[in-house]
Amino acid sequence: MAAITYLDEPGAVRVALAPPRRELLSRLREPASATQLAGALGLPRQRVNYHLRVLEAAGLVELVEERRRRGCVERILRATPGAVVVDPTVMSADDEPARLRDQYAAEHLVATAADTVRDVARMQARADESGRRLLTFTIEAEVRFAEPGDVHAFTDELTEAVRRTVARFDTGDGRPYRLVAGGYPAPRGDRS
Repeated sequence: MAAITYLDEPGAVRVALAPPRRELLSRLREPASATQLAGALGLPRQRVNYHLRVLEAAGLVELVEERRRRGCVERILRATPGAVVVDPTVMSADDEPARLRDQYAAEHLVATAADTVRDVARMQARADESGRRLLTFTIEAEVRFAEPGDVHAFTDELTEAVRRTVARFDTGDGRPYRLVAGGYPAPRGDRS
């Protein structure tokens, strides 16, 4: 499995999200040179080279090979394999997202999901750097509720079931894991 490139600095995010650089990253799924990219995009090669150097410095593009061509060295680059994960808090207006303790509020689910993305992406990046595997698990299910109030009853029962299961497996000297369960309406296109 390819590594994760984790971006948690606003400057690095701006580097990746600038429109010409997004286009270059998209095209660099297949290795290419600045000359090839410039021709495909109708841009000057020097401008493409500038953007490629910025992307390379950010760790989003890597050198595949160098070729001698007409007395010059042609660099062949590609987008760094794997996913690019942006820390969700970088994109928020506030440094610290508002924390609601209402387990039924969409804002609380979004903040919890953002924390999960940030934590797992950071740990995965460190695991990749050290050549280790990050042990995680995911549980996904879809449930259909007859009445809106059933959501609260279901959440209460699930909370109690999780509490009992945690009590059964929790040990003081074990490695701590964070368990996150959330629910949201399935997008209309995903319904079966």
